[in-house]
Amino acid sequence: MQNNDDKKMGGQNSEPVLNPLYDPIFKGIFTQEMKESNIALNDFLSTMIGRKITNIQLRPNEPAVETRNQMQMSFDVSVTFDDGESADIECQCRQKLSEYNYHVRSEVQVAQLLNNNAKKGSKWNAGKVYQITIANFKFETGDNSCFAWYTMRSETGRNLGDRLNVIILDLVRMRELNKDKPVKNLTNREKWGMYFAYAGNKEKQKYIKEIAESEEGIMAAETVRKYMSKEEANWFAQNSYDTFMRDYNASLEYAEEQGLENGKQQKAIEDAVLLVKKYNTSPEEAAKDMNAPLDKVLEMLSKSEA
Repeated sequence: MQNNDDKKMGGQNSEPVLNPLYDPIFKGIFTQEMKESNIALNDFLSTMIGRKITNIQLRPNEPAVETRNQMQMSFDVSVTFDDGESADIECQCRQKLSEYNYHVRSEVQVAQLLNNNAKKGSKWNAGKVYQITIANFKFETGDNSCFAWYTMRSETGRNLGDRLNVIILDLVRMRELNKDKPVKNLTNREKWGMYFAYAGNKEKQKYIKEIAESEEGIMAAETVRKYMSKEEANWFAQNSYDTFMRDYNASLEYAEEQGLENGKQQKAIEDAVLLVKKYNTSPEEAAKDMNAPLDKVLEMLSKSEA
């Protein structure tokens, strides 16, 4: 059921609209069986990567479920660029920088995507992979840019192979840098950023309408969002996700207030062991990345192998 705040999201005398910063809604905008979804996805990916896409194929995905994993939902697509090159792309939207190291998580996930891609052939000819995250938090505290692109480079800046690509659109910095900039002066990438930054703000719907009218892909996304907003099931998904996130964040705050450091440390140890066992990370690196005591990581690994 829709709550009163969400029903007012569209502003006075307008229909309520879903918030694309909720990951199930973000995912839904690009995966509906309608041409506008395909137009929006093509435009969004082409804009983020800076290359024209001629073909898109969505991979099968599991439906959203109300578990902790819901915070980590993503969707994968296989694309072909206008020069014939193919690539696999993973997209997700995240509301908050959680207690774990999201930088490491991004690196591990994009490496896993490349590993899956490489299994398609018998030679070392895997296509490029991209992980694109719409982050409603400041990803790099010392960086003033709102768009970041990470690849594997040498100390001199030379690319290793351009296969691994992590792209972050930082909505916090996007708002800070572009809040007073006229829509006509925004780049397409900035338009997408400001769309996601303000689409869920009921006071900014006139501004969102102006952005959508200036960019075909965003107009298509708006068409899909309004279409989705007519379905009660989508409101249920949004409100369920919101409730889950509130409960999850509240539990973290309670743990911090109660000083449950042992629980946090145990989670860090478990995450480090997962990195070792599932992604072949060395125990030393995993312990460092997860801020876990190495001796405890080695102890848990030893027990699990016994």
